[in-house]
Amino acid sequence: MRILSSILIAITTATGCSKQPMDTTNTSQPVITTTPVMAPAVTGKDTITYLALGDSYTIGEAVPQIQSFPYQLASQLRLNNFNIGNPMIIATTGWTTTQLKDAIAAAALKKTFTFVTLLIGVNNQYQNYNPDAYRADFKDLVNTAVLLAGGYKNRVFVLSIPDYSVTPFAASSNKDLIRQELDIFNDINQNESNLAGVYYLNITGISRNAATDPSLLAVDGLHPSGLMYNQWVTELIKQVIPSLKATH
Repeated sequence: MRILSSILIAITTATGCSKQPMDTTNTSQPVITTTPVMAPAVTGKDTITYLALGDSYTIGEAVPQIQSFPYQLASQLRLNNFNIGNPMIIATTGWTTTQLKDAIAAAALKKTFTFVTLLIGVNNQYQNYNPDAYRADFKDLVNTAVLLAGGYKNRVFVLSIPDYSVTPFAASSNKDLIRQELDIFNDINQNESNLAGVYYLNITGISRNAATDPSLLAVDGLHPSGLMYNQWVTELIKQVIPSLKATH
């Protein structure tokens, strides 16, 4: 396993916070190349390691851990004959980009991973963070994710932010405003992902199906159910498997 000499994370102070983290449980510009650096193909003898970075949507708030999308993704990879253990997760309900950056720095990871997923930003929107501050933090996080994936851009997978405006949690909120603001944040993370040359998966549309299908929500009326996470994984694995098998 490759050793990281250092992971440089520039911490940007976000401004304009007025709300507490959304928690119903009370608990440098990227270098752009014309040809992305490709990781060597994984063989049946290789042990795959997976790092998942994010917030409540990554830990699977309000569902059993095995139903979270990182654990379901690992399970699907095993079914496809990949040798993978449980994912390492750096995520906590209520985290913003700044808190995730701090947590990665505090973890002082001394190894790289076969692949990394990143899903972050809903709490930036919920706490009224400036979109420009989100962009700066997100750039740093994507660059860090690439480093943690051994420097391979094709081993980093960014997921868009789900839209919680369709959930019972937001029943008394300005749903149109929430949706519009999340669209702005998702435009940012998609743009920065494209610039960095990493994979991007838009799962926001899937999350909006919860407006008419309550089975897609967990018992807290806010977070996705295992069924919704399964729908994410069905799409995500279409990116992950070809990346693991890619040789050029």
